[in-house]
Order: sequence, then C-alpha cells, then structure tokens
Amino acid sequence: MSIVLIDSGLGGLTVLHEALQELPHERYLFFADNGNVPYGTKPKETVRSCILSAVQELVTEETKALLIACNTATSIAIADLRRLYSIPVIGMEPAVKPAVELNRNTGKRSLVMATPLALKETKYHDLVNRLGDTEHIDSQPMPGLVTLAEELEFDGPRVQAYLQETIGDRDWQEYGTAVLGCTHFSFFRTAFAKFLPPHIELIDGNRGTVRRLQELIRGREEAPDSAAAAGPVVEFRHSGSDPAYRERMEQALDWYRRDRERAGRPRA
Repeated sequence: MSIVLIDSGLGGLTVLHEALQELPHERYLFFADNGNVPYGTKPKETVRSCILSAVQELVTEETKALLIACNTATSIAIADLRRLYSIPVIGMEPAVKPAVELNRNTGKRSLVMATPLALKETKYHDLVNRLGDTEHIDSQPMPGLVTLAEELEFDGPRVQAYLQETIGDRDWQEYGTAVLGCTHFSFFRTAFAKFLPPHIELIDGNRGTVRRLQELIRGREEAPDSAAAAGPVVEFRHSGSDPAYRERMEQALDWYRRDRERAGRPRA
C-alpha cells in the first residue's frame, strides 16, 4: 500500500522529504499537477476541479493515506476530499500557531507568506482568528517564489531581488517569526536566512503535517516487502506534457535533501 502526496508542482517534495525522514519504510506516490501550476493565482473552482480530478485518478484500494502537500489546495478542497474518501486525508495549513506561540512573550509580530489564493480563503482567516492575536499577524502574498521554484532557482540574484521587492521594506525588528505558508517556499530557507536578520525564526508546517500522517496511519502498518525494507520506494508522476519534468522532480528533491543536511533540520 502507498501514501499518495499531491501538489501543484515541486513544492510538495519538501513534505515528501520530511516523510522520508520519519517514515522511511513506506511506499510513496508523489503527483505534481504541473500541467496546472501554479494553483495560487487561479480561481478557486479551477483549483478544486484540478484536485478532485487528480485524486480520483490516483487513489485506489491500495492507497493507505492521501496527503495534500499544498496549502492552497488544502484550503480549497480538503473538506470535499474528506467527505469523498474513507482513508486518512491530511492537509497543510500555514504554521501560524507555533509562530505566534514563539512570539507570545516578546510582543514581536509574525509574517505569514503564502499564495494569494490561500491568504484570501476563509480557512486561513479562521485559523488566524482562532489564535486571538490578529494584531500581531501580517500576511504577504509571494506568488513569484512558486515560479522560481519551478525553474529550480532556489537562491541567487533573482531570488534575492524578489525578496527585496516583496518584503524588503518591512521593519524586521518588529518581527520574531516568518511563516513559509506554501510548500514551494520551503525550498528558499537558505535564501531567506541570507536575506532576513538572524533573529527571525523561519517556520513551516511540514514536520507537523508528517507527524499527523504518522498518527493517522498508526495501526495500518503492514510488514514491509523486500523493496520497502531496503529503503523508501517513491513513484513520481506528473500531469504536464514535458517528459523532463520527472527528472526535474528528482533534482529538486535531491537539492532540498542536501540543502537541509547542510543547514540542519528546520523548526516545526
């Protein structure tokens, strides 16, 4: 049986990386809907249709769990998916709660960076309102990072110029945490660390999401076959017509693995 992960493109590979660390003997099917990337600037009904169609093709009786490794898709389609499927369905949400908790005793602000569509959705606003600290939470759409990630450009002059353009005018002494609220954005941890003052904590929801996956599949484990026992098994699929995209997925996952090894494991 396999765990299916789905994203609009390469971003969900950062969640897959975490899953491979925590659940190394599972089988994984990673699907990138790169024929429709990006989700974050599209109408919500278009995104919902993309997700429901893709999941219908991917989920079979051999699927152990479904992980929507995309904050935007989660905000749009998670309720529909949980109604339609009896397997565990796990989604992403910006890690606003741990960011706010880290700032609780300092009076510092949190900046939540995500796609325009995710930041507009009721799900995000409900999350922020539940925390009861809206005056210390700011939001910043950064769709350009998705484009850069899909081009495998995770650092360098273009990335730094985009960060300067979008968040360069903020008074970072007012902030204590910055939330990477799109799975594509986790590719830019090193770039953010170069750009931001050292006191800023970068937080994403990848580890917390995989912990939730672990909880929900507990008791569903079966004896690993010989291939799984030797290490994780990952199948890559994508929707676009470019046959080289699978190689790009593998390159991105390898880059992220090496980048995280150099930097150490991230918070949250």
